[in-house]
Amino acid sequence: IIIVNGLTSFLLLITYRVMIKYFFLYIKNLNLDKKKVIIYGAGEAGLATKRTFDHDAKVNKTIISFLDDDERKVGKTIDGIKILGAKKLEALIAEHEVDEIIFASYTIPVERKNQIVDVCLENDVAVLNIPPADVWAKGKISTAQIQNINIEDLLNRKPIQINIDGIQSELKDKRILITGAAGSIGSEVVRQLMKFETGLIILCDQSETALHNIYLELEETHTTTNFHAFVGDVRDEVRMDYLFETYKPHYVYHAAAYKHVPLMEDNPAEAIKTNVMGTKTIADMAVKHGVQKFVMISTDKAVNPTNVMGASKRIAEIYVQSLNNSLSTNNFIFSNGLSYINDLNVKPITKFITTRFGNVLGSNGSVIPRFKQQIEKGGPVTVTHPEITRYFMTIPEACRLVLEAGCMGKGGEIFIFDMGKSVKIVELAKKMIRLAGLEPNQDIQISYSGLRPGEKLFEELLNDNENTMPTHHEKIMIGRVREYVFSEIESQIYTLLQHAKQNDDRQVVIAMKMLVKEYKSKNSVFEELDNPA
Repeated sequence: IIIVNGLTSFLLLITYRVMIKYFFLYIKNLNLDKKKVIIYGAGEAGLATKRTFDHDAKVNKTIISFLDDDERKVGKTIDGIKILGAKKLEALIAEHEVDEIIFASYTIPVERKNQIVDVCLENDVAVLNIPPADVWAKGKISTAQIQNINIEDLLNRKPIQINIDGIQSELKDKRILITGAAGSIGSEVVRQLMKFETGLIILCDQSETALHNIYLELEETHTTTNFHAFVGDVRDEVRMDYLFETYKPHYVYHAAAYKHVPLMEDNPAEAIKTNVMGTKTIADMAVKHGVQKFVMISTDKAVNPTNVMGASKRIAEIYVQSLNNSLSTNNFIFSNGLSYINDLNVKPITKFITTRFGNVLGSNGSVIPRFKQQIEKGGPVTVTHPEITRYFMTIPEACRLVLEAGCMGKGGEIFIFDMGKSVKIVELAKKMIRLAGLEPNQDIQISYSGLRPGEKLFEELLNDNENTMPTHHEKIMIGRVREYVFSEIESQIYTLLQHAKQNDDRQVVIAMKMLVKEYKSKNSVFEELDNPA
């Protein structure tokens, strides 16, 4: 009797739970205010998306259809839902008054995504995205993770492939120094390097808080302890000499720099102290302490510069490239900070490599985070000029190419990255507003503030006298640039730094224009120096 009673109770409990589940599903399906949803992608991720909704009683959605570009899937069904061809999108939206479309595939080309998003935005259909593949793979699935698509998802290109084995072979057991390690680019270089079997990774930055944050992140995400945080300013020659003497790095990735154009236009001396003197200090220490490779991270703003920041980075490029060319000869005589090299018993071995690319998505102070903040506050979204365009690349993408270029470099090259198509900033702003479910110039105003001091309408990756050669990587080219005599450059930079140390901004800019003949100021108080009376 006890056994029978136990079995009966168990069966009744199971029956009760099943009935409750189906009761809630029934109530859910009776709801007439359900959002009508299309799932774009009829693969495993699409099926997982549907079932995630099915098992969440709080979700008030109904799946109208799956869409897929794969004709082999069209006409079939998944969990009772028919798969239609992607060409049916507009017809489905009109017929069913669709509320949302969810991208549930990781293989949709960005161009195709943008086409679909444009159709959806024209028809007031919200666009959502499933979380990254590794989240799904770990089984951490919830409807809360299916969120509005980000503008970054529509600017990203297909993942760039790099020579992982080649980089691993090059960097294995090497001690590596990253300057500016707490910045947007420097910190991502650190994250990428942590994936390889390197020796000690030294993170150098002057910002205590930012350096502390990246250090804590590494502690939380890695079990290894092959990294060390070093607080120091690249302009401090004594401190940097101590850094190199203590840790003896094999490789240096030099990311420390001032980057904000309008701010540097108002502070030329400071731009030179960090971007030129700081680069010179690290480059000189690399030679003195036998660093094998020095990889400098530059910018497209160094090309035909119209502002102090871009010109300062071009001078830094010129210094490291001419230094490399001088070291590669058998007869070299150095003065100023490198005079000790003349007394070395062995020839310096350092190879200097420069990488040049445009804006990166999501970097501190960049346009996309600023637009997001302005939209959240209700506007207006400020664009400097209706015709302004920019190149964009994701930070991880740029840093992977930095590692690839650093490994392939033999010394003296300026590697230029394929940035894809330039983007009109006002169109970027409009799309971001629409992705937020709002209408440009109705819900959120777009205002034009005028070009900022030193700002260009468009950026360039090569100047008028430069061209490129291909490399084995389709996204990396070598710029053929003018070569400079190091002794002349060293002398001119010495004069430039003296003006910077005296905080004489006018003389600083005059000296910069002597060094970089193509530097022509725009929207700047320094325009008068290009056309003296």
